[in-house]
Amino acid sequence: SARGNAAFVALRGERGRCVAVPACEHVFVWDTRKGEKVLILKGLKQEVSCLCPSPDGLHLAVGYEDGSIRVFSLLSGEANITFNGHKAAVTALQYDHLGGRLVSGSKDTDVIMWDVINESGLYRLRGHKDAVTQVLFLKEKNLLVTSGKDTLVKWWDLDTQHCFKTLVGHRTEVWGMALISEEKRLITGSADSELRVWDITYIQEVEDSDEPESKKSKGSSPGAEENTEEDETVEMDEHPEERLVKCSKVGSIMREGRDRIVTLATDQTGQILACHGTDAVLEVFSVLSEEEVQKKLEKKMKKAKKKAKQNSEEEPERSVELSLQEEIQRVTNIRASSKIKSFDLILSPKGELKIVLLLQNNIIESYNLDLSAQVPQAVRASKITIGGHRSDVRTLAFSSDNIAILSAAAESVKIWNRLTLQCIRTMDCEYALCSLFVPGDRQVIIGTKTGKLQLYDLASGSLMETLNAHDGAVWSIALSPDQRGFVTGGADKCVKFWEFELVKDESSVQKRLSMKHVRILQLDEDVLCVRYSPNQKLLAVSLLDCTVKIFYIDTLKFFLSLYGHKLPVLCMDISYDGTLIATGSADRNVKIWGLDFGDCHRSLFAHDDSVMYLQFVAKSHLFFTAGKDSKIKQWDADKFEHIQTLEGHHQEVWCLALSPNGDYVVSASHDKSLRLWERMREPLVLEEEREMQREAEYEESVAKEEQPVVAGETQGETGLAGKKTIETIKAAERIMEAIELYRDEMAKLTEHKAICKAVGKEVPFPVNPILRAYGNITPSAYVLEVFKKVRSSELEESLLVLPFSYVPDLLRLFNEYIHLGLEVELLCRALLFLLKIHFGQITSNHMLVTVIENLKKTTISRVSEARDVLGFNMAGLQYLKREIEAKDEVTFFADATDRFEEKKKKRKKKEKMILAVL
Repeated sequence: SARGNAAFVALRGERGRCVAVPACEHVFVWDTRKGEKVLILKGLKQEVSCLCPSPDGLHLAVGYEDGSIRVFSLLSGEANITFNGHKAAVTALQYDHLGGRLVSGSKDTDVIMWDVINESGLYRLRGHKDAVTQVLFLKEKNLLVTSGKDTLVKWWDLDTQHCFKTLVGHRTEVWGMALISEEKRLITGSADSELRVWDITYIQEVEDSDEPESKKSKGSSPGAEENTEEDETVEMDEHPEERLVKCSKVGSIMREGRDRIVTLATDQTGQILACHGTDAVLEVFSVLSEEEVQKKLEKKMKKAKKKAKQNSEEEPERSVELSLQEEIQRVTNIRASSKIKSFDLILSPKGELKIVLLLQNNIIESYNLDLSAQVPQAVRASKITIGGHRSDVRTLAFSSDNIAILSAAAESVKIWNRLTLQCIRTMDCEYALCSLFVPGDRQVIIGTKTGKLQLYDLASGSLMETLNAHDGAVWSIALSPDQRGFVTGGADKCVKFWEFELVKDESSVQKRLSMKHVRILQLDEDVLCVRYSPNQKLLAVSLLDCTVKIFYIDTLKFFLSLYGHKLPVLCMDISYDGTLIATGSADRNVKIWGLDFGDCHRSLFAHDDSVMYLQFVAKSHLFFTAGKDSKIKQWDADKFEHIQTLEGHHQEVWCLALSPNGDYVVSASHDKSLRLWERMREPLVLEEEREMQREAEYEESVAKEEQPVVAGETQGETGLAGKKTIETIKAAERIMEAIELYRDEMAKLTEHKAICKAVGKEVPFPVNPILRAYGNITPSAYVLEVFKKVRSSELEESLLVLPFSYVPDLLRLFNEYIHLGLEVELLCRALLFLLKIHFGQITSNHMLVTVIENLKKTTISRVSEARDVLGFNMAGLQYLKREIEAKDEVTFFADATDRFEEKKKKRKKKEKMILAVL
């Protein structure tokens, strides 16, 4: 799908080979070298809107249109973690450099920080007034930079969770951002052809360092001095006392594209910067490292000194500086075969740049770029296209044996195997509008937008014949029931009858199939759809004047006119017994008529937009309709009832086809997918369908409700990360039920003890069946079990929904658990949250004073114990590490490579010094 972004993922430890791309609600991982699909990360119902691989390469975070985020394991292909916090589509995702935190930006203008390890939300940052377009972590400092469509770039201090700086120097939306030069530069892309470059200076660093060269090492250009006045207007400090960062505009780099930035990104090292607009050109820049900047400066100084000597001037000390264009150099432009929607790049250690492009017309292209070459040229390494059409599929057809499916679009006809779902034939064609399999399934006929009929042979995959059938588009084609011919209807106000015939081919001895025009029916309006009655006596023709006219086939005399639709009838079908005709119109209604007298039996409001296709199921009065509202619905034409809705497509459904045996439906949509639906053997109960529909509507309404207010929390910059969903409500209900069971059992227990005392002997105590199912556990242990089963990401929201009457019992139980040292971390988190939201009520309740006092003692002691255990384990691991290093004389973990590089640099310096001395 063109909605989300492409991203390189590391599968089996190999980087730069596999790429993850969104495909409607799923994510496909393709091997670019083999052109094969290696992994499918299955989504639920919502379309994917954003992807971000984790730094360790083991996970992929996927954002969806409904605002949910799922983190998939690339080893198992399963979603381990789900985060619900946003109300609208996720537009930006970013991991921090360790992969422990994930930050997400959304169309709902919020930025949310998630803890991936604890699987929970940390906090929500509010401040943007429009959709967030990019989020970036600064590795060294605990800072976050976000950009939005509201033209602002905001800087957030994550320690105090507030926005301490806002850059307002952009006239239009900020569509992209990237950090370069070891996070000392920020580049922003907007709706014009400028890439604005900003210098980042950390205030503490400037104060600490007494070196006058500190600014020069950042490579600031003459533009910096010019912009000092402008910066006063550009920087807004919301908290002047906490100025952590100074951000000043250095200048701009001009792109060649004149339109807005769509994607702006760097590779992981920050050496390569690339961007593209709404066209097919990717512009690649290289960013000089500090060492390279110094070398260039030294060269410039030497040249300047030489010039000065020649002109007998004093030595120029300060005037030599690098311009921005010298620091950020254009490498090349890569022209793709179609408009680019997104890209990802990876720089291999050998210096080769691998780039993958996701194009608008359903293609993935990968390019290699050798940066060491004198003139770097991008070479296309691979192209993945076989998986689908370049444009929307406008027509579908099933073969008579229910096995082959034909799909045709603006550029090609594809034949698919229904069993394997693989494309077995691809043939070039003109813009297709309608199609059919010729009886025998060896040839297919396509009707085109230019009025041609194209006959293809499937065995050879070749075009056998092209006929100019109509002067306008061929809107509809229908096979005659006797299978000897077919009829076409076009925009030239004609219905033409054709017959199949065998003609002698000049090139071969054998006869080949051809089409012969036999009759014509001239009408007053454009023909949109034609259908035969099963007994081949009547022909139904839908016209642009919103009527359907029925003619006798033998004499072509007029029989009936069906009028009542307010807009043209786009599709229709006649039932197998010829008694009913159903018509679907652009006025969103489906009308069912009798074919004897042309009376309208019922008008049904079918879809929320135009009805695009309608077809009866073989040998029944059930029919399917497809609409522009992305839904497919099944109806009963006898009882005039809606049976079921097939939801799956995300955009307009253009057409569908039913298999001749009625077991399969295939549908094509504007979301670029073909979907195959299979009839199940289990009976469908209408009441159950209605109940499920009501439940789904209720769940939707819950999500749209106002979020619960936390006492003492103002609607400021920060807020809780989660949101109220049906899952959080269910979790709260489970906790409530467990506490009620605990209360009942405790009451029964005291009662039982009283009875035993009165009787004077032990009476067997009846065990609750739920507790027996859990292995005869105590009621308090059952509450803990239920509590542990609440998802980490939903814990806070579940406790927020929980009524206060249950909190005292919960606090007493927490005291009991923590005293025993059970689940200390989880319970402390829940305890602190409950104290925060019910602070007033808890402190004013005298019954809870002792409980809180006890909790204070137990929690502090237990937490310090847990901390001691962690410290001990850490020390133990470090000792083991040292032992192993001493044994193998090999440095362990990640430090090894860094140390090796440092040693190498020192050795090179020494060698240079020796050479200089020599």
